[in-house]
Amino acid sequence: MKKLIYILLPIFFILGSCEKYLDVNKNIDAPDYVDGYLYLANITQQYQGIYWDIRAIGPLTQMMGTTVDHFSAFANHYYAPGRDEGGEIWRMVYWNQGMNLENLINQSMEAEDWTLAGIGYAIKAFSWDMMAKVHGELPMKDAFVPGLLSHNYDYQKDIYTQVREWAYTAIELLERPDDHNYGSKISDNDFIYAGDKDKWVKFAYAVIVRNLVSLTNKADFTGTYAEELITAAGRSFQSPDDDATVKIAGGSQSAPYSGYNNFWGTARNNLKYDYFQHDYAVQVFTGTVPEYDEATGDKIRLDQNTYYPFKLAEKQIITDTLLDEPGHFDPRVAVKLSTTSNPTFLNLNDADHVKSYKYYGGTFTGKSGPIDEAPSYYGRNIASTFNGAVHDGIGRWLYRDDAPYILTTYAEIQFCLAEAYWKLGRVSEAFEAFKKGIAADMTTTARYIYPGREESATGGDKITKDLFNTFSSQYVDGPFVNGLTDFTLSHIMMQKWVALYPWGAPEAWVDMRKYHYDIDYTGEYPSNGNGWIQALLDQKWDSNPSKVYKGLYLNPAQVQGRKGAYNVRNEGSPSYRLRPRFNSEYMWNLPALETLKPIPGTADNYQTSIPWFAYPGEMPQ
Repeated sequence: MKKLIYILLPIFFILGSCEKYLDVNKNIDAPDYVDGYLYLANITQQYQGIYWDIRAIGPLTQMMGTTVDHFSAFANHYYAPGRDEGGEIWRMVYWNQGMNLENLINQSMEAEDWTLAGIGYAIKAFSWDMMAKVHGELPMKDAFVPGLLSHNYDYQKDIYTQVREWAYTAIELLERPDDHNYGSKISDNDFIYAGDKDKWVKFAYAVIVRNLVSLTNKADFTGTYAEELITAAGRSFQSPDDDATVKIAGGSQSAPYSGYNNFWGTARNNLKYDYFQHDYAVQVFTGTVPEYDEATGDKIRLDQNTYYPFKLAEKQIITDTLLDEPGHFDPRVAVKLSTTSNPTFLNLNDADHVKSYKYYGGTFTGKSGPIDEAPSYYGRNIASTFNGAVHDGIGRWLYRDDAPYILTTYAEIQFCLAEAYWKLGRVSEAFEAFKKGIAADMTTTARYIYPGREESATGGDKITKDLFNTFSSQYVDGPFVNGLTDFTLSHIMMQKWVALYPWGAPEAWVDMRKYHYDIDYTGEYPSNGNGWIQALLDQKWDSNPSKVYKGLYLNPAQVQGRKGAYNVRNEGSPSYRLRPRFNSEYMWNLPALETLKPIPGTADNYQTSIPWFAYPGEMPQ
C-alpha cells in the first residue's frame, strides 16, 4: 500500500502543477477538441439515414409499398402528426453530422488542411442539397449559431445557392496544393473515396449537377442554369468507377454492433415483410404497363388466363414482353426486383429459365396487388430470416448486410445531362448521354450481384453476373436503347427512375414533383380546382404526349387500383415535401414554422406546399 501511494503522489503533483494538463478538456464528460480526421468516419457512416427515410419516400415515388402504420401515411401522401418518421435526413444533417462536420471543416481550415476541409465542404453540400429537396425551407443561417433557442427558416432558393457555393469551395480547396503528410489518417477514415482527391472533386461537381437538374422545369432553366449543369457534368464522374458509395463493414450477426451492417440487410431486420415492391415498379420493369379505358378508368381484362391478364399499353418505355427477341429483356428486373420464382436458385446461368421468372407488386399499403401478392425484398412471401432450414442468409444485391450505401452514380449524372440537353433542344447529345446512362447503370447494378447457391434455400440473387452482362449487352444494343427510334423525355426520366431504384428515391421524388406528378392542369402549376379537388385528382392519360411517367397514376386518380382519396387535410393535393422533424421543430421551433409562406409550417396541409424548385417562376407570397 505504501508503495502504491508513493507512485500516485507524484502523478497528482504533476497534474496539479501544470495548468496545461487541466485545460485539455473543460468539459469533463467529453473532449473539447478532436483532430479533424477523426470526425470523418462517423460523418460518412451517417448516410445510412437516407435509407431510413426511403421507407417514407419510396412509397411516394411508387417504388415501394408498406403496411407499417406510420409509414403508410406517406404512401397516402399524408403526415403522421406527432412522430419522427420521415425525419431521419433532417436528424442526420443537423445532429448526426451536424457540429461534427462543422468542427471538421473549421478545424481543417484553421490548420490549412485543405484536403480534409475540401472533403468536408463536399459532404456538407451533398447533405444540405438532399435535405432542402426533401423538406423545402430550412434553418440554415441560424443552424449552428451558439446560444439560440429558436431558429429562423431560410427559403429553398437561398439554400440552393449556398449549396453550390459550398460545392465550389470544396473544389477550390481540393485543388489547392496541400503538402501536409496525412499518412493514412484520411484514407483509413474516408469510407467513400479513401482520400482520393480527384474523385472528391468529381463528387462536388456531381452535387452541382444534382442541385441544378431539379430546376429543369423552371422558366429560366435554359438561360440561367443549363450551361452550368453541362459544364459541371463534364467535370464530374467519368465512369461507374467514380460512383459515390459508403462502404459498410458487414459482419451480420457476428458484427460487434448491428449498425456495422447495411440498414436494408437481413441482420438489421428493417425491411422485414412490411415493405415490398409497388405494382407500378413491376409494370415498368416488366413492360406490363396496362392500357386504361379512358371512359371508365378501368383496365381492359383479357379473356385468356395469362400471367398478366390485362391489355397492355401499346407503348412501353423500358421493355416489353417479347422475351424471345434479343434486346427486349431488361435484366435489371432480375436484380432490382424480387421474385418467389426459383426458390432453390437452380439454373441461374440459364437464359430461358431466368426470363421465366414472375414478378408481382403490391399496392400503396397492401401486399396483395392487382395480380398476386408482392414478395419481400428477399424473394419470399414471409418475413425475412437469417437462420433455419429456409432463410435469406445475409441478403441479396443492395439488401445485403455488407452492401454499400449508394449516394450518387455516373449513370445518374448522365441522365441529368440528357435532360438538360433535351431542354436545350440538343436532342442528339441528349440521346448520347441517355445511352451512356443506361449502360452505366447496367455496370453499377451488376457490381452488387451475389448469386445464391444452387439447390439451396439460403438467399442471394437469382441470376449470375455473366448472364446479367450478356443480357445487358443485348438490351443496350436493342430497340429500347441504341436502337430507339422515337426518343422522348419520357425515355430519359423513366430510365433514370429505373436507375435510381430504390436507393435514389429522394431524387426520383424530386423529378416527379418538378413535373407535378403528371397532373392535368392549366397555367404554371396545379392548385385546388385546377388539377384536383377534395377527393379527385386529374391526371394525364398515358395517351397524352406530354405525360412524362407513362403508367403513373396517383391514388385518387380514379383509375382501376387508384380510386382512393387523400386525407381531408390535404385538400385534394399530393405531398410536395416532408415536414421537418417533429421532435425538433414542432416541439421547440413552432414560431419560426408559423412564418413560412405560402403555407405556414404549422398548417394541416404544410406537406402539400409546393417547393421553389417546382415552380416555373418564383414562389407565390
